[in-house]
Amino acid sequence: MDAAAFNAKCSIARSLEVLGEKWTLLILREAFRGRTRFSDFRDALGVARDILAARLTVLVDNGVMTKRAYRDENAREREEYVLTDAGRDLRPVLAALTEWGDAHRALAEGPTAQFVEPSTGERVHLAFVTDAGLQVSPDLVTSEFTVPSRP
Repeated sequence: MDAAAFNAKCSIARSLEVLGEKWTLLILREAFRGRTRFSDFRDALGVARDILAARLTVLVDNGVMTKRAYRDENAREREEYVLTDAGRDLRPVLAALTEWGDAHRALAEGPTAQFVEPSTGERVHLAFVTDAGLQVSPDLVTSEFTVPSRP
């Protein structure tokens, strides 16, 4: 199997076609913080308008975000960008990147974000959990490939 065919079958490669750009992940971070408007994303990220527009288009075209019309008082109708179910399902991905960054690219002043259970404020962490609810150390988890590996 050639590399292109292998990558076409690889879940990671297919995901990176949509998500594999720095600005895309930062847009998603801001969407999880409640931002929906183009200007709010631009102000929060300091990203060029053309890059932001291109990344938002990719997210919309791939079902991660959807456009929704809104109108401020005495203003023309505009569109905002709202996470879809597919977009909301990326929260653990961003949490994993956050945990990795805090562990391996730490700032002297400590983490800039924490994930918490809202009713208690208790910090939560990502984990591998079996169907029966048993937590498994990442060191003990292996991948079983269902697609033939490259020769």
